[in-house]
Amino acid sequence: MPKPSNTRSANYGFLIMPRYGLMWLFVVLSILSLFLQYWGLLAISLAFTALGIHDLTQKRHAILRNYPIGGHIRFLLENFRPEIRQYFLEDDQEKVPFSRQQRSLVYQRAKNLDSTNAFGSLNDLNQTGSEWFLHSGNSRKISDYDFRVRVGNERCLKPYDLSLFNVSAMSFGALSAAAIESLNKGAQMGGFAHDTGEGSISPYHKKHGGDLIWEIGTGYFGCRDEEGRFNPEAFAKRAASDQVKMIEIKLSQGAKPGKGGVLPASKISPEIAETRDIPMGVDCISPAVHSSFSTPRGLVQFWQQLRELSGGKPVGFKLCIGMPWEFMAIVKAMMEEDNYPDFIVVDGAEGGTGAAPVEFMDSIGMPLVDALIFVQNTLVGAGIRDKIKLGVSGKLISGFDIAKMMSLGADWCNSARGFMFAVGCIQSRSCHTNKCPTGVATQDISRQKALNVPDKSMRVKNFHANTLKALADITGSAGLSHPSQLKPHHIVRRQPDGWIKLLSEHYQFIEPGTLLSGDCGRKILDDMWKLADPDSFQAMDIADEIIYAGRQRVG
Repeated sequence: MPKPSNTRSANYGFLIMPRYGLMWLFVVLSILSLFLQYWGLLAISLAFTALGIHDLTQKRHAILRNYPIGGHIRFLLENFRPEIRQYFLEDDQEKVPFSRQQRSLVYQRAKNLDSTNAFGSLNDLNQTGSEWFLHSGNSRKISDYDFRVRVGNERCLKPYDLSLFNVSAMSFGALSAAAIESLNKGAQMGGFAHDTGEGSISPYHKKHGGDLIWEIGTGYFGCRDEEGRFNPEAFAKRAASDQVKMIEIKLSQGAKPGKGGVLPASKISPEIAETRDIPMGVDCISPAVHSSFSTPRGLVQFWQQLRELSGGKPVGFKLCIGMPWEFMAIVKAMMEEDNYPDFIVVDGAEGGTGAAPVEFMDSIGMPLVDALIFVQNTLVGAGIRDKIKLGVSGKLISGFDIAKMMSLGADWCNSARGFMFAVGCIQSRSCHTNKCPTGVATQDISRQKALNVPDKSMRVKNFHANTLKALADITGSAGLSHPSQLKPHHIVRRQPDGWIKLLSEHYQFIEPGTLLSGDCGRKILDDMWKLADPDSFQAMDIADEIIYAGRQRVG
């Protein structure tokens, strides 16, 4: 049997182990500098010796007790790991969450630089999942790429001609005043829309007069009473502004679906408090759900109330798809009430946010393509697609991204992080720390001063214009005159077996009205439609019956 270790010897012997060498080096340097009267070196050596003694005696970090002084090098490198990875190790196509190639594309277009590349594609076109557009031998040049879509149905008194590419929802508070001002001025110069995010309309949204989509979240910021409930009078007053072109009810957000937000009291400035109609010194909490309605039919009544209070402006809602029957329940409610939203925005689970739990960002919510196809199929299958315009958001920054979404059914696209890059974001992923290195996502006044509004707003305008120009080039290469003509059969995807399929074959699209007949060709959609209850977000009582039938089919 092995002899038990001599604990007393180990206690004395630890001081001569190699891992303590750095501390002993500074002890020796302290003695030598004292003997040689090198007072500067003595001060430095004594400081590090004291640090080593502190490391040995503290009990919080095991690595510092085992590696006094040297352990701090590990923490230092860990702090700079994102920068080291981004600048030296990251592959050009590695998406974390946006690749260097994607970011460079935005920077070049924002600065009006040539964004062409030489020598060939960096993509492996034979890789599973590779996609490409089918070009036409009868391609055309599209000179006017100020593409628009009219939003507003028969109940809307003030329809809006919306650009096909707009600034997605980002709140003042999440972004700095300078960033909001730059985005809105760029939108004003470029003739596109700027979504306020749920943080309401700040002075920086109004300063340059850019078109606004006012997002109303669960906190009802900018239109709430002292208890945080919806305030019709406050809403009507702000919605009357000519700058507000559309109203968007936020049901859920792709990056953190099913979860409200918290703005700590420490980050609430007087400007934020005034903008959101909230008190100072108290955490600002956004509930997970709305208090103004609790059923799909209640949502229909709420958007009609907003439509009337706003004087007939387009009203719609944004959501990240979760349980499919909940969206279908909303569709059933709007059909029974014969009252349709002017638009729906589908937010993909890959969307961004200033801060969210990892589990929510990584593992909750439906990705954008799947969600868009589901919503498109539901509206088509219910026979009401022509009554509602459909927008999408979630990791979209290039002309190809927009073209693909439009081919799958979207009427327009929104981008948040793309426009953040245009303003100067470098993807440091420090949005939640209030220490954004470029002044984009911080309330630190000194950091915001680095962001020059006239310069950054021009970059926002340029990015929008050059991206739409790229969209026009793709559309023209397919022999079409407008992106709305793009269809799933214009794009090909490589399958795992090496063969290729048109997206019209890869995905299943149903025929108009077939959900109503109960035989749309996709059993899962027929089953989900049966579960949908216009008077409840819960599945109907036949859920167990459908699930049992599904098990029988599998068995």
